[in-house]
Parts: sequence; structure tokens; C-alpha cells
Amino acid sequence: MTQHTQHKSEVRDGMRVDWDVPITMDDGVVLRADVFRPVADGSYPVIMNHGPYAKGMAFQEGFPMMWEPLVEEYPEILDGSSNAYQNWETVDPERWVPDGYAVVRVDSRGAGRSPGLLDIFSPRETLDYAACVEWAGTRSWSNGKVGLLGVSYYAVSQWLVAARQPPHLAAIIPWEGATDYYREFTHHAGLLNTFVSKWYPGQVRVAQHGVGDRGLRNPNTGETIAGPETLTDEELAANRRDSTADLRAHPLNDVFYRERSADLPKITVPLLSAANWAHGLHSRGGFEGWAQASSEQKWLEVHGLGHVTEFYTARGLDLQRRFFGHFLKGQDTGWDRQPPVQLNVRHVDGSFEQRAELEWPLARTEWTKFYLRTGDGSLSTEAPVDRHTAPFDALGEGLTFATEPFAEPTEITGPAAARLVVSSSTTDADLFLTVRVLDPEGRDIRFVSALDPAGVVAHGWLRASHRALDAERSLPYRPWHPHDHLDPLTPGMAVPLDIEIWPTSVVVPAGYRLAVTVQGRDFEFPGDGPWPRSFGVEMKGHAVFLHNDPDDRPTDLFGGVTTLVSGGDEPSYLLLPVVPESPERVEGVRRGPVPERV
Repeated sequence: MTQHTQHKSEVRDGMRVDWDVPITMDDGVVLRADVFRPVADGSYPVIMNHGPYAKGMAFQEGFPMMWEPLVEEYPEILDGSSNAYQNWETVDPERWVPDGYAVVRVDSRGAGRSPGLLDIFSPRETLDYAACVEWAGTRSWSNGKVGLLGVSYYAVSQWLVAARQPPHLAAIIPWEGATDYYREFTHHAGLLNTFVSKWYPGQVRVAQHGVGDRGLRNPNTGETIAGPETLTDEELAANRRDSTADLRAHPLNDVFYRERSADLPKITVPLLSAANWAHGLHSRGGFEGWAQASSEQKWLEVHGLGHVTEFYTARGLDLQRRFFGHFLKGQDTGWDRQPPVQLNVRHVDGSFEQRAELEWPLARTEWTKFYLRTGDGSLSTEAPVDRHTAPFDALGEGLTFATEPFAEPTEITGPAAARLVVSSSTTDADLFLTVRVLDPEGRDIRFVSALDPAGVVAHGWLRASHRALDAERSLPYRPWHPHDHLDPLTPGMAVPLDIEIWPTSVVVPAGYRLAVTVQGRDFEFPGDGPWPRSFGVEMKGHAVFLHNDPDDRPTDLFGGVTTLVSGGDEPSYLLLPVVPESPERVEGVRRGPVPERV
């Protein structure tokens, strides 16, 4: 039986803090929230998040390997903060409450201090979130305007709840969050991504309600972060969905995934979508959410560096404050003059050029086909006349095609796609496309990605049996696969595959080359390391997003010989967004860590 959790209120560090405030759902389950607000009586706009990571878990205790290098490299994160109340991927109350905001953190059903069945991204969880928004918007200390802000899970859930249109929801800032549970979070173009099997035990299950005394404690209250009761392993298992088993039970994009994916056209609230160029889980969602939402007032911001870095930096905080100041407070923050798209274009030296744009993809894009010439291994804008074939071991090194050195700096910014003509010795094949930049000596440029200190330019994937297209939703630069049925291959028969490559940005200097590697397995940088590790995974250019589940990729089906065809009536090519220089630029270059080279 759930123990009673006391609601406590106190004044500390210049804030009125209410711990474990009860919020009763329509079915009687009581969720618990922490509320940080100004001491003075008044009505304040609310910044809320709702999720499973335990509102009482201190960032530096729960995620020290991420916190310590972040603060060391960006000490500005602690400006105006004691860090006593900082959570993973949420706002710091000490940086917002003095500006006249109330910060509300809710433990979602079955997580942290909230009892119930833990079922991530479920319709029930989203319904709870909408109820919490309405609760916050009707408190005496609220001005009736609720804004949502958070990273990753706390961004995914924003897309979901915004589609339900709770009346007191006034604005959202989903920062690096997926929108499609199948295409982005669990499967890459039909290939099972093993991320959930590694992330769920270490970040969600450890904070399940009922872990109690076996878990961490809130350093501010001394209470268990996932209690107060301590349940048995059997009781805990009975109170949660087996999220990994759910994915195995649903290999195709059925209702299970659709009800856990955002209905983006139903979103009408003002939004700022902040995306990262290189997150293997979330990048696509930031662009698709912005593009498909029906909001009349919406902005897209795209950055690089680590997953949470720009969320906490002074630049990120300034964006968030100006956006919420405009929509939650009605202040003149200059946001009405904010360009609809703000890009941080990547350069190979680790710098980012901040640039304002009017649309996405960029209207001046020169969509350019780079042909994979199987006859000589080159990547060229000149189509091969003769048909050639190139077989490769699906689980081997694959094939790499490279351009001649560029004669002048060339910017590639936008979504991309590929048309590959392939056959297989089996009835299926997985295609992994990796876009790379090579320096004049042929060495890889390693870009800082969201979860890997050394990443590539862009990735694309497709399971050949998922090659069917939705003609109405497909775009030349973004094919759309329904993933709802299988079309097995006939061994030895070549078929065209349209492959989505997630949005990217890079300026390739003169003398450097662009390359693409085609494989039947995850790409790895050459060399012996040592490689950084996360979730027990050695990161070799693919971060923690692997596709090596033996049940999803049995060797007898995906370990054959794949043959790439190109030339004549069956050209294979990349469609890349080449961007000519614009005379209209935004001044300022933000530097990041200098990329390593292989």
C-alpha cells in the first residue's frame, strides 16, 4: 500500500519551495510535484516539466560523468546558482525564480514520488501531463500561463501533450526531443535501435516509484527520490511495462507506436523547437516537429555540441528567457523580431557560424545529386553512363565513395536523401549510410555529436523490406516509409531504395573531400581507440545508437552479400542540400571543441 507523502513548504535561497505537492488525476492516482516560486505573494507564469527521471535527483549525483565536464568547460552554467536544485535535463529554479517565474517539476505516474504503473510515453502519461498543466494554470500563485521547457524526455513529452491542447498551455520549448516513437526513438527506418534496452534500466527503472531506500536521496529534503515506500523486485516489475519487450513484440509501426508519437498537426501553441545537428535519437524530431506543427507562431533553432550543453549555456538561457518573456509575461524581449530559423552552421575547425534564415529547408538550396560510381569508387555530380555492380559483405567494411577535393568551400546544410539500387543474396538487407568529411590527407574529420565526442556528418538507414513509400507524405529530400508491412527481396534481383538521411550542416573547405560509406552494419571509425564509453557501449562514431540485436538482425538474413548497382538506367546517388553563400548574415561565431582527426 502506498504510504502517505507529506506536503512540506519552506522558504530557502530566496524561494518559496513546496515539496511533494499532491496533484490528483481523474482516476484517483496522486502525482507529486515540487514547486519553486518567488517568496512574495503574486501570480507568476509557470515553467513545468513532467517525466520519469525523479524530480529529487540532483544532477551532480545522478549524472556526475555528464555534469563534471559540462561545468568545467562552461562554468557560466553556475552563474546565479548554488546548484542545490539542479536536475538532469530540466531548468534550474535559481536561474528562473528570481525573474518572476514559478518552476513546477512533476514525477510522472510510476516514477519518483508518484505511484502507479510506469508506462513511458503512453496515452495515460500524456493525459496526466495535460491535467498537471491545467492544475498549474489554475493555482492562486499562477498567472494562468504555463510554459513547458526541458531536454530529451522532457521535450518528447512536450510534443505529445501540446497536441492535446490543454487550455492553460501558453508556449513550449522542446529542446532536442523526438516526435515519432517508431522512426526516431526505437527504430531507424525499420532497424531496431538497442538504445532503449540500455537507457531504460539505467535512467528510468532506477527511479521507479518504490525503489525507495535502495535508491538515492534528495539532498535538500533527505527523502528518498523514488519512494517513500520500498517495494520488492516483484512488486516493481508488476508496476511497470517492459519497454524493451514491447519493442520486440511490435516490429512494425502499429498502433502501439502511433499512440506514443505526437500528432503534430494538432499543435497550435507558440513553440521554439531547439534541435541538435547530431543526435541519433532526437535530431529528426526537432525538424519534423517544427515543420508539421500547425502553430502560427513557431521558431526553429539548431545547434551543435553535446546533448545538454546549449540548454544550460548563457546563449541557450537567453533564447529561452526571451521566448518565455514574450509569451508568458507579455514583455518586449525583442522576440517579435526573432528570425523564424536560427542556424549554427558547422565548420571543420569546431566553430559554428550563427545565421538567421527565413525558412527550412533553405529556399536557395541547390539540390545536388552526387552519384555513387561503382566503376571507380568515386562520388561525382556526373552520372555514370555504364551500369556497374559492386558486391560487398553485408557485415564487413562496405563500400566508400569520395569526391575529388573541393575547389572552393562548399556548404551542405539541410535534410538529405539517397536513392540506392541494390540486390541481396538473401530476402532482406539493412543499409547503413554514413556521410563523412575527409581532410587533404584522407583522414576523417570527427565532429562533436550530441552523445559522442567524435561523430560523423550524417547518418541514414533503411531495411530493404521496409522500402514501400507513402507517396503523399514523401518529399524528394525526405522519403516517408510507412513501416507497416514487409516486402521481402527476391535474392539477386535489384530494387531501388529511397533512404532518408537526417538533417545536417557542414562547410567543407577547399581541398577537403566528401565521402559516403555504404554498409550492412553500424559504421565505426578506423583505429584502435581508446574509445569513450556510455551505457556500456564503446562509441566509435555511432554514439550509443547501435543496431546489433541478434533477434532483429539474424545473421542468416542480414549477413549475406549485398550488391550496389549504379549507372545507366539504375543510378545510385545522394541528394544533398548545397547552399550558396547568402549576402544576409548574422554576425558572431560560437566556438566549440576542435574536432579530432583519425
